[in-house]
Parts: sequence; C-alpha cells; structure tokens
Amino acid sequence: MVNRVILIGNLGRDPEVRRLESGAAVAKFSIATSESYQDKTSGEWKDQTEWHEIVAWRNRAEQAERIFKKGMTVYIEGKLTHRKYTDANNIERYRTEVVANYMRKLKDPGSGGGGGGNYFPSEEPATASNAPQTTAAPAAPANDANGESPADDLPF
Repeated sequence: MVNRVILIGNLGRDPEVRRLESGAAVAKFSIATSESYQDKTSGEWKDQTEWHEIVAWRNRAEQAERIFKKGMTVYIEGKLTHRKYTDANNIERYRTEVVANYMRKLKDPGSGGGGGGNYFPSEEPATASNAPQTTAAPAAPANDANGESPADDLPF
C-alpha cells in the first residue's frame, strides 16, 4: 500500500512554526496548485486553484522557517493525513493535511528563473522505499524511412 503525495505550488503564507514542550518544532503552511480546463458549454478556458495544508516536523520545520517565504514555488513530497478535532464551539471538525518528508524551493516570487537548490530530505536514511526517485527522460523514438516518428501514428 502507498500513501504518497507530490505537489508543486506556490506558498500562500510564510510558515508558522511553534515548538512543543518536548522541544520539537512543527511548521504549518499552505500551498496553492492550479490547473486549467476548457468549459464544455462555453468553450472558455478556466483556472481552478486547490489549497493544500502542509505540516513539517523537526529539522524540516526549522529549515522551512528559514527559507520558505510567501509566493515561492515549492516542491513538497509527503503523505496524506486526516485528523479530527473539536473547535471552540464543541463541534467536531476534520482536517486533511500533507505531512512533508521532502521539500524543495523551486523559485522565488518574481525571479523569472529557477532558484532551486535548497532541499530538505527526509530525516530517515535513504532506502528503496523512501528515497526520491530520479528517472532519465525517455529517448526520442527513431524516425522511420520517411522521416516520420512512430509516435505520429498514435490515435491520441
């Protein structure tokens, strides 16, 4: 079974960090992801934005506090969690969050180019099950005798 979430989006606010009695740091922040789709009835292109609540613990929380700023484009990898709590009016509420185990700054707001390089790997040693996977881009298909790519024949 797998519980893995990968998000690339923009920070909606600076991380809010607090320290527990045990001394462990916990950071909370939100990122926005967007996608465009074409409305079937009007043919008009529309944008849809989703907000995701992110929680980072210990060293990753402290690094997020130092490096992440509102508006940055970031890469987040983690697991999806759900928790139940009771609000001030004694009403049960539910919250869905992504607990980050790998984070990377991709771009500062207004920088135009990539600003990557800061990453926060998992605190666990890399294993086949938790190491970030890297794959090479597939090679371009060879052209046939007419100079056309076999991919041109695909129906989709």
